[in-house]
Amino acid sequence: MKKIEILSPAGNMECLKAAIEAGCDAVYLGGKLFGARAFSDNFTNEEIVDAIKYAHLYGVKVYVTVNTIIYEREVDTFLEYVDFLYKNNVDALIIQDIGMMDVIRKTYPKLELHASTQMHIHNLEGVKLIESLGLKRVVLARETDIDTIKKIKDNTKIEIEVFVHGALCVSYSGQCLLSSLIGNRSGNRGSCVGSCRLKYDLIKDNKKLNTDNYLLSMKDLNSLENIDKLIDAGIDSFKIEGRMKSKEYVYMVTKLYREAVDSYLKDKKVMIDHDKLKKLKTIFNRCYTKGFLFNEENNNITNSFRPNHLGIEIGTVINYKNNFVEVKLSDNLSINDGIRFVLNDYGFIVTSMFSNKKRIESACVNDIVSIPCNKKISINSKVVKTTDYNLNKEIDNIINKGERKVFITGKLTAKLNETLTLELDDGKNKVKVVGNIVSNAINSPTSNERIKKQISRLGNTIYEFKNLECKSDDDIFIQVKELNDIKNKAIDILNEKRLYKYEYIKKNYNISLPDFKKEQNVNYYIKTKKQYELIKDKDIKYIYMDKTLYDEIDDDRKVLKLERVINNYEEYNNHLLVGEMGSLKYRDIDTDFSFNVVNSYSVAFLHSIGVKKITLSYELTKTQISMIIDSYHERYKKHPNLEVIVYGYEEAMICKFDLNKLYNTNNCYLVDRFNNKFRVEETNNLMKIYNYKPRNLEKDDYFKIGINNVRYNYLDENIEK
Repeated sequence: MKKIEILSPAGNMECLKAAIEAGCDAVYLGGKLFGARAFSDNFTNEEIVDAIKYAHLYGVKVYVTVNTIIYEREVDTFLEYVDFLYKNNVDALIIQDIGMMDVIRKTYPKLELHASTQMHIHNLEGVKLIESLGLKRVVLARETDIDTIKKIKDNTKIEIEVFVHGALCVSYSGQCLLSSLIGNRSGNRGSCVGSCRLKYDLIKDNKKLNTDNYLLSMKDLNSLENIDKLIDAGIDSFKIEGRMKSKEYVYMVTKLYREAVDSYLKDKKVMIDHDKLKKLKTIFNRCYTKGFLFNEENNNITNSFRPNHLGIEIGTVINYKNNFVEVKLSDNLSINDGIRFVLNDYGFIVTSMFSNKKRIESACVNDIVSIPCNKKISINSKVVKTTDYNLNKEIDNIINKGERKVFITGKLTAKLNETLTLELDDGKNKVKVVGNIVSNAINSPTSNERIKKQISRLGNTIYEFKNLECKSDDDIFIQVKELNDIKNKAIDILNEKRLYKYEYIKKNYNISLPDFKKEQNVNYYIKTKKQYELIKDKDIKYIYMDKTLYDEIDDDRKVLKLERVINNYEEYNNHLLVGEMGSLKYRDIDTDFSFNVVNSYSVAFLHSIGVKKITLSYELTKTQISMIIDSYHERYKKHPNLEVIVYGYEEAMICKFDLNKLYNTNNCYLVDRFNNKFRVEETNNLMKIYNYKPRNLEKDDYFKIGINNVRYNYLDENIEK
């Protein structure tokens, strides 16, 4: 059976070393720019170089995230960064922006590219498109289920990467605008503030439907119990989320998946170390779910009680008096551990603890302990441990020992009057070093045992002999220094070979494009027949409609709007507005805002493959749009056919998770702490959440800068008004 890649997160160098020590095959990390985790530590350019060298010595690949959308003014800096990464032997780039994808694949044909989950690839057709463009791997949307993955693997040859553990976004990745719209912190730019982890009420007809408040906060994905099914599905890489997590977390989760995968590949049985899993829960968990990967029920996807670390339960409060809380323990507790009292949502680090009025350092199951606490704590409150000081020390010691080794075989030959030779083999690279002529011993000869013992001492190198063969004559003499010199030289050469270099090839970017005439068109998206009656006599270029309305109305201007999540495609020969990559297979198409087009290269790529009209991202300002058009004119000497949505409630999220089904309702509202009301509706088994206020831009401002089309999006608003 083929090797399965364990791909671990590295928010900094400590986490990278932790992942490697735990047995990962590859790590993914981000630099200070252009990564989808702007709030993790990330790596400077110098640290990236060091990280690549360190990982490569261990045979671990490094993938660098450049998975944000790239604004026009950033393109030159972005491409310089890509060139730097390529020259420093990055194994692959993980990319979201379709324009930058096109430039990189043409400019650097030997540089491996992986389509980020931010590209919203969730079906066979989308994967086929990415494969046709020459990318090596697709990171599938986390909503993609196991049966769809099997179908993709059966019908493509591209590598498939799947998230198996960690935090889940409630919206399809790359399709969430909530943080951007309400806080100007874009998830597509790596600066999401986690709007889905905030408190909301679900309101229908002015009535609150929810009890708990964190309605959109997802549980953590955990696939350990289903590792066998994922391996059998043919997935190439198991990706662990966590670039903002601690090194202890990275170590423990990587170790768990390494052991589970290896046990199944060896014995066809999945081994889950439940003691390690408990330790992982102590380090971080939000409760676990099998996720959409295994079609988990709606009621086991989110944790509406609490959006962050839950810890593990270790006891119950039995009394509170005189600024001391008494806890009966159901698990161990030590000084310097972090605890939280669930009913009071209050926690702290334990700095002192008493039993029978005596100060103690640790306590066990069934012990009753008294802990100083200035806040009054509720009786019967559950107590959870959120930090285990001794566990963190234990893991840190393991990481610092650096016991992961690269196993090699060696052969030393010491024959009288012949050159001393040492050969090393790591399974991929072979090294042969020749020393001095071996001389006859005058006094005490150097025994074979002594030679072998000296060569075996690899000190603080990453290597360990799994087999060392020494062939030596009797009555020879070799100085210890000479043995050390030949060994050290062989190790240095082997290190150089393991620090492989990729062939650097750079070509000119070129593209063939149509030229569009300048126009000033007004388009509408409508949802009802009544709306159509009100606009049918207006001077409109296109009228976008969903399928139900489309089938009812006969109008040459109508355009069928497809969903941005599609699992089954129909045959269409008519004009379409499409919202996801797989739909680019159709011929007569325009693209919607969901393609996240924010630069002239993305415009060019879409036009080059036959897209007639391109709707720009909601996340662009008028100045940025003007810059895109000017750059397009300057570079290509042609005019693009672009559209800007000037009116409408932006579709801020599209989710497989559905509050409507969970609460048996529809057309309700999420209400945030500022009393803003976000419309929630269900369409085709997908939940859509709309911004609480409409955008309302002046169309003539956009015609003046070269936009050909403006669009008005209507839900159920009164168009007359």
